[in-house]
Amino acid sequence: MADETPQQPPKLLQIGPKGGAKKDGFNLVTEKVVSVNQAAKQLEVELLAYDGKTVILEVAEEALEDLQKIKPGDGATIRVVEEGGKRVAKSFRVRSKDPNKAKGDAMLLDLKDTHWLNRKYAAEALGDLKDERAVGPLVEALTDEVGDVRQRAYDSLIKLGAVSVPPLIPLLVSEEDELRQSATEIIRKVGKPAVEPLAVALGEADDRLKGRIMKVLDRMGYKPKPKDEGVKQIGTQA
Repeated sequence: MADETPQQPPKLLQIGPKGGAKKDGFNLVTEKVVSVNQAAKQLEVELLAYDGKTVILEVAEEALEDLQKIKPGDGATIRVVEEGGKRVAKSFRVRSKDPNKAKGDAMLLDLKDTHWLNRKYAAEALGDLKDERAVGPLVEALTDEVGDVRQRAYDSLIKLGAVSVPPLIPLLVSEEDELRQSATEIIRKVGKPAVEPLAVALGEADDRLKGRIMKVLDRMGYKPKPKDEGVKQIGTQA
């Protein structure tokens, strides 16, 4: 069998670093991931600098977790090294092409901005984007020093729905009246999707929190069935 080392596919040769192979590797920047093959541990990317030609890279074991995060259409910076005559991807830094995700990233940063108008806009935009990553930061924004920011966070948590409920449940017993009231009202306004996370929390809550959860469920028109409490036993009142 012929030695495969000197017979690399021509298109692979086009991504070699200027000046020849480098032992410590080089960064390959691509604007588009064409395909991902988890089983074969391979990644195909498009090289715009070479008239859109594609290249298939082997993926090292230590980069397989990163490989699971990449999807077709993403841009990426890939660390490539020479191993056994092949160019192997050792790590990835993904640049999503999803404009909503890019805006979400920016809004998550602005939610921590020192200017309240930026925080206000970010809190509102994250609800419109339905970005679930924003739940925790928006819950924190319920204690913002500016009322308009708190109100936008309140509204956005309602828009996000059921995913907002678990981190709000502990606030049902907050010592701060406004925070406790906000958490209660958000959960109520989420409505039916809030019932299951409330029921799950009911089975793990202490007596004080359990009492608050029961009150919220009662105000929403739900109550545990007589025999047991839990997710399956939550039902509507007659």
